[in-house]
Amino acid sequence: MSKGLVVLAYSGGLDTSCILLWLKEQGYDVIAFLANIGQDEDFDAAQKKAEKLGAKKVFIEDLRSEFVQEFIWPAVQANAVYEDRYLLGTSIARPCIARRQVQIARQERAQYVSHGATGKGNDQVRFELTCYALYPQVQVRSDPSETHHLYESGILENPKNHAPSDLYQMTKNPEDSPSEPDVLEIDFAKGVPVRVTHVKEGTSKDTPLELFCYLNEIGGKHGVGRIDIVENRFIGMKSRGIYETPGGTILLHAHLDIETFTMDREVRKIKQSLGIKFSELIYNGFWYSPECEFVRHCIDKSQENVEGRVQLSVFKGQVYILGRESPKSLYNEELVSMDVQGDYDPCDASGFIKINAVRLREHNRLQGAAQKTL
Repeated sequence: MSKGLVVLAYSGGLDTSCILLWLKEQGYDVIAFLANIGQDEDFDAAQKKAEKLGAKKVFIEDLRSEFVQEFIWPAVQANAVYEDRYLLGTSIARPCIARRQVQIARQERAQYVSHGATGKGNDQVRFELTCYALYPQVQVRSDPSETHHLYESGILENPKNHAPSDLYQMTKNPEDSPSEPDVLEIDFAKGVPVRVTHVKEGTSKDTPLELFCYLNEIGGKHGVGRIDIVENRFIGMKSRGIYETPGGTILLHAHLDIETFTMDREVRKIKQSLGIKFSELIYNGFWYSPECEFVRHCIDKSQENVEGRVQLSVFKGQVYILGRESPKSLYNEELVSMDVQGDYDPCDASGFIKINAVRLREHNRLQGAAQKTL
């Protein structure tokens, strides 16, 4: 007699294939769920493999559009970067995949879910926290003996070792990239990219999925978005990871530029701190939490006037901002000009400086008094 029905987040690789077999050996019926979020995958072959291994059903779901619009775009609005460098590509994908896994589990009346994430990594936390948040009654079944071989393992476990050149799948080595840059214009509305145009070719992409895929293509061609980092995992250990985020890196540079151009200085200071918090919540698996919902709402509010166009160059692993324009710009050319006085009276600066100097003078007075007592 079956112990129950399990929906397994299945990739077709060694790890999840082993998990599928293990679940069958334990007496569970298994539904394999494959999520297409843009990875290079032979889904037909993966389906046949799952069926051969004994999966009761196989679901293959194209989640690319919702992944871009509902997960990547909020990260773009937030300038979400974990520990100053990691653009959270893998971290953002997990709640998108797990959400659909839960939907299938409810639809099929499955009592259990499973995944192939290692017990030492972050993904087990992200998968399971999402599942528990969206399906509180569900239980997780995983093989505690399972080990995995990811970008963080093998030769990379010694942080001194260089990453093998064939490790990168999306990006060229910048040294081998084209000798001419690609110049792009990216249009934003409410902090979200709505169009990308190749200036020389005159071609445009304006649907979210096409736009993001095109930026991945251009960035990958020029070797943009490679990082080799040691990061702090949520479970308390440091790990080394190799990541590629070509399209996301281009958007980060463009969004930072148009945001600074259109957002009030003090609002942006608060928003920057929210972006850091948002990044930590994503990394740690709390996308579906009340605090993350609140932070997302605040960030979304901050983006109401983040509108305009950024022109940039993508070349040899780098993104160079060339110019920007916006109908909601807070840049006042007359006010900032050194040739035109405008509404600003330079004499006002004297009082402004003296008021700010009060604190510095008092600090110096205290320090001077302390020195005399020595």
